[in-house]
Amino acid sequence: MRFMKRLFIAFVLMLFTYQSGFCADVWVNDLRKLFLNNSAIIYEINLRTFGAQDTNKNGIIDFDEAEESGTFLNAVSRLDDLKQKGINTIHVMPVTPVGRTKALGTAGSLYSALSFDTLNPQLESKQSALSIEDQAKKFIAEAHKRKIRVIIDLPSCGSYDLYMQRPELFVKDKSGQPVVPADWTDVRLLNAGDETAVNKDVYNLFKGFVDMVINLGADGIRADVATNKPAKFWKDLIAYSRTKDPQFLWLAEASESWTEPVSPYAVFTPYNKLLEVGFDGYYGSYFNLKNLKNGKDLIELIKTTNSNLTGYADVKAVIGSFSTHDEMSPVLINGQRFSEMIIWLNSTLPVNSYYVDGFDTGDNYIYLWANKKAPETNTDDDYYFVHRGKLDIFNFSRQPGGQNKALQWTFAIANNLKKQFLPVINNGKFEPLKTSNSSVFAYSVTYKDKSIIVTGNLNFRNNVDTTVYIPHFSADSSVIPIKIEGTPEAKRGCFKVTLNPGETQVLLIDNIKD
Repeated sequence: MRFMKRLFIAFVLMLFTYQSGFCADVWVNDLRKLFLNNSAIIYEINLRTFGAQDTNKNGIIDFDEAEESGTFLNAVSRLDDLKQKGINTIHVMPVTPVGRTKALGTAGSLYSALSFDTLNPQLESKQSALSIEDQAKKFIAEAHKRKIRVIIDLPSCGSYDLYMQRPELFVKDKSGQPVVPADWTDVRLLNAGDETAVNKDVYNLFKGFVDMVINLGADGIRADVATNKPAKFWKDLIAYSRTKDPQFLWLAEASESWTEPVSPYAVFTPYNKLLEVGFDGYYGSYFNLKNLKNGKDLIELIKTTNSNLTGYADVKAVIGSFSTHDEMSPVLINGQRFSEMIIWLNSTLPVNSYYVDGFDTGDNYIYLWANKKAPETNTDDDYYFVHRGKLDIFNFSRQPGGQNKALQWTFAIANNLKKQFLPVINNGKFEPLKTSNSSVFAYSVTYKDKSIIVTGNLNFRNNVDTTVYIPHFSADSSVIPIKIEGTPEAKRGCFKVTLNPGETQVLLIDNIKD
């Protein structure tokens, strides 16, 4: 067997061809089909920072110095870069107006919704004569020109300002006060009703959101904390959206790891019930990767997630939720190799790849002005509130980004390779592989005469020596190293390798004989 000493760039470039099934001039939504085929490579963005023009590089947008926050229009300039990196879907964090009373941060949380059927004026370019609605349509149309689909985030709760305007929409506690869910002090819990009686007022609020985003040209919705609405609420709303667009995607922020309501006053609908009533996918518990030390635990997580997708009337799928905007930057947790591990797991497992703006360049989301008093504010909070090591969703701040060119290169290569791996990933047999070291995970995905072999070291402190056992592996097998740092020693039925801390290896093997 021959192990190549380096990755053949020409081979990789040959794999970049991607076929599209729609006319270039008229966009036809195909997101559901793409998602259910594990073909979506999703990039989550905060429009308020995505195209932000921080010319003095202090991390904050200084409007009095003619700097511009992110808008629908200045976001367009970054779409070509996403396309080149293999992104075919963007998850746009909420575009609804935000509350200013009892707020967090100087711009207000994106998830503190003031309205559900209008657009956030913070995202409007003042340099254009177009209405904000037409600016939003232009942004989505420009994404579609690049064959990038658009998912819009639907906030779960209402702002305190909305409560003051329409108190009848909200859950009250025993003392008659609006309920603060979890520790989200800037929002109040909407009263969506229960399985016996859906609250029509809240339903119509969300129905207005569906009408708005479909009218803008969006391809799907990500439902924030979908678990705190009754199943019937979602069933009716999803069915309504599909009368307008059968390919309209619904992604639930829900997980098998989440089993409790966000408040004693809230309903709780588990992920499987959400899938039953029409959601196309949910968040697998892959965000637990950061806590795993034993390779077998990751394998069990993969097997459990795969099993949880079966038994439904329609096909279901998950996102590779290894790192979301609710998770700390991977480079802060375990460095560059942890980010690389997330990339290759996304690219070789039956999941829709999922990343946050700045992930691919190694942003640690550390803001020097974080939680300090601000000279001016757009809310009643005069502090730059942020979550350490997480994408800023509370202030007018810089674009996410970093300086890690190696990570960016790996990101683009892996995303484009995934498109070629899909026949194997979707049709192949997933098989855990035995290893001789407990901190090492290994698996193969085999279809016809091709196998993808993935090996990773969950020990991010030390090198480990391990043997990976591969049934029917022989010296006659042809091996293409997709991602390796050291050369494995091949033997019949196994190979031996020394893995660096946190290292992930990916091999493509042809002609494994039964």
